[in-house]
Amino acid sequence: MPFLSREISIVDSADPTLIGVKGKVLEETRRTIIVQTQSGEKTFAKDVIQFTLDLEKNVIDGATVTQRPEDRINRKYRRN
Repeated sequence: MPFLSREISIVDSADPTLIGVKGKVLEETRRTIIVQTQSGEKTFAKDVIQFTLDLEKNVIDGATVTQRPEDRINRKYRRN
């Protein structure tokens, strides 16, 4: 499912300053996610974050979704 216009919440990261950042996904590329937060637009590298979308319980490891959004549609993922 596409990430655009969904609420994202970063739950874990190699960079501890990113944990807890929340906002709306504005754009997604192969390796980054651009998020509108309360303090402005921020760009995050997918491979260093783990996040949830729309208050779901499932945590998504950004390293597993480092492909173009249009290539992700038909791909199957393992659930932990």
